[in-house]
Formats: sequence, structure tokens, C-alpha cells
Amino acid sequence: MKETVKLTANFKLDGPEALVEPLFSTYRAILNEALTHAHVRGITSFYRLKVEVYHEFRARWPELPSHYIYTACQMACSIYKAFRKLKRRGRVKADKPSFNKDTIMLDDHLFSLDLESWTVSIATPKGRVKFRLLHGQYHEKFKAMRPGQAWLVKRGRELWLKVVFSVEVELREPNGRVLAIDINENNITIASPSGFKQIRTGERPIRTAYFLKRRKIQVSVRGKAKAKLLAKYRGRERNRIRDIHHKLANEVVKQALVEDVSVIVLENLKDIRSHIRYSREMNGRLHRWSFRQLQAIIEYKAKLRGLRVAYVNPKGTSSLCPMCGVKLSPNGYRLLRCPNCGLEADRDVIGAWNLAQRYVGSSRSPRKPGHEAPRWERSWEVPHGHKGSGCPSGTERLLVAPMRGGKKWLVRRGSFASSESL
Repeated sequence: MKETVKLTANFKLDGPEALVEPLFSTYRAILNEALTHAHVRGITSFYRLKVEVYHEFRARWPELPSHYIYTACQMACSIYKAFRKLKRRGRVKADKPSFNKDTIMLDDHLFSLDLESWTVSIATPKGRVKFRLLHGQYHEKFKAMRPGQAWLVKRGRELWLKVVFSVEVELREPNGRVLAIDINENNITIASPSGFKQIRTGERPIRTAYFLKRRKIQVSVRGKAKAKLLAKYRGRERNRIRDIHHKLANEVVKQALVEDVSVIVLENLKDIRSHIRYSREMNGRLHRWSFRQLQAIIEYKAKLRGLRVAYVNPKGTSSLCPMCGVKLSPNGYRLLRCPNCGLEADRDVIGAWNLAQRYVGSSRSPRKPGHEAPRWERSWEVPHGHKGSGCPSGTERLLVAPMRGGKKWLVRRGSFASSESL
């Protein structure tokens, strides 16, 4: 089975920025007029919006390449649909949508990319302007991929080009082995045919530290310095979390390949934020938790290596016994015990185990065509009498407990910082 994977690459541009500078104000004006037209008439169709405004815009901006009007209509429809959705949910106060960013959407008529010479040519009212792409070793892999749409972005005095690349990958056939991941605020738990592994990410203290720092800045700093400091620490937080997520994803994919797994099972956490109803502090923590970013990174890295990815409904996976299906009872810090069969294990381990079983035992088709449900191998079955244990920062532990038939079951609990494979 083949599937298309899309990746976005960022390039800093080196060249005559002054020649494209007027484009941003012109494009923003066109986009806002298209937005107003779409909002007044309730248009969500790109084709209809283009038909209604194209001739008027071409008459007003005759020197502008026509495809700038096409892409402006595309962006206007996307922005208006998002605005309308948020307005219905009561999450936006503005009466109409607007666009104020220095961003231009480019299609294949407006730019041409040459990754052999690392240059890009961008269409302007005065002809094509060529820029040099500042690149690194990371960008070499994009030479084998096909470029699609792009966005020209102005950040301060710098110009950046964000290009979407696509590549077709061959996904391996199901072989009866899956790897399930239970994602939590401060750790991930992996259930694989060889056992369970828990990695502490450290995301929660990073999020909390930057939240407190920003709150202090908001109280004590005024003027332009306030916005500058907030942007700086917001960027640092984003980069640190993204770095952790990429390293975690590399570890997950590496383990899946070593264990000859064909499917990685993740939780379908769509709309989970709408059900968060706890204390103000807990709500803030959970809303800062970027679980979807980690899932997206795991998904694209897995597919690039030929692994399938499936999402299952996680409801009840951390509260039902994976051996007999009975509701579990609390039995200490993060420990759950089954009153029926006596199983006792960490709730994250229970969650990962149930995710794997739910994917295999589901009678419904997986998320994408071709994801036939494989047979789950029970060689890593959870024992009776497992006792969870905390894991000090910077250390790693192996927890071994007796298993049915005299075998041993182990859970690897480790901090993110101590994982040598990362």
C-alpha cells in the first residue's frame, strides 16, 4: 500500500528583499477585500469567490500576476470557514474576519525552486526575482521530494520561504505485531511485543516554568519591551518542546523497527480540550499540553519508514482491566487493581495495553484503508502483583514482577534525559 506524506521545510532567503516588500501590503489588501466579500455573502467555496471577485481585482491591480488573486481567494475561504466555526462556538468576539500578517501564499505559477543550486525565483509585478536559499544538512532530504504550495513570510527584516514537500512511501504489510503509545502530560508509555517502556518527557515542568515567566513579565514590564520579551520566551518554549517531541518520535520509530512492528497505535484525542472541566490551574496545564504535535511528528516519521499509523478511541483505556474488562479500582499513587482477577499495574501501562488490544479487537475498519487488524501477540502479558515505582530525574529503572507460568514481566521506567538512544 502506498501513501503520500507531506513535510514543510523552512528556508531563510538571501537576496533583494526590497523588490518583494510592496507585495505584502498589496496582497494583504486583496486578501482582506476577498474576506469581506466572503463574509458578507457567506461564501466558503474557493471557486465561487474567485468567479465573483477576479475581474474586479484584475482591473484594480493589472500589473500583479493573476495567481496572487487565486491564492488570496484560497486563503480567504480558509480563514472565513475557520472564523465562522469559532464564531458559532462563541470563541471569537470580532464581528468579521480580518488578516493582518505578512504572509503570501504561493502556488507553482508564482515560484520555482531549484534545490541543486539552492535558489528560488518568485514572481513580482516587475518580473521574477531570484533569492538564495540558506540551507543546512537537514534540507538535503527534500531533494528527493516533490514541492507543492509555499508561503512567503516576513519576520522583522527577514524573509522566509515555507515550502510543502510530498513524497510517496510504501507502507509495509501487517505482520501481526503492533506498538501502542499512551501519551501523557509528562511521559509516554509504550506497549510493544517485547514489553512496556515508559519515558519521562519533562514537558510539564518546562511548560509551567515558561508560563510563570510570562505571567511575571506581563505584570512587571510595559510597552514594546513586554511584547518582545513575551515573543522571545514563547519561541524558546516552542523550540524546546519541539526538540523533545522529535527525539521522542525517533525513539518510538527506532523501537518499532527493531521489533519488526507494522502498525503504531495512537489515541484519537480529537475534541478532548472541550471536555476539560477541572480547577483553573489544572485546566491551564492541560490546555498547554501539546499532545497533537507529538502525535503528528510520530505519524510522519513512522510513515517515512514504511510503518502504518492507526488511531483508536481511548475512552476507558485507563480504567478497565485489559484481562477481564472489569472496572479497575485505585490502589495507591497511579496504581490500579482489578477486583475480579487481581491484576495490579500502573495506570499508564494499563492505558497502553488497552490501546493495543482495542485496535486489534475492533470489528470496525481502522482509520485509513488497508489497515487490516493484525493478530496481537500476547508474549508481553501483564502479570499479577505488579508494583509501580517512581523514577527519579536522570535515572532509569527496570521493574520486574512475577508473571503467570513462572515467567517475568518488566516495565522500563526511565527519564527522558537518561535515554542513551536519544
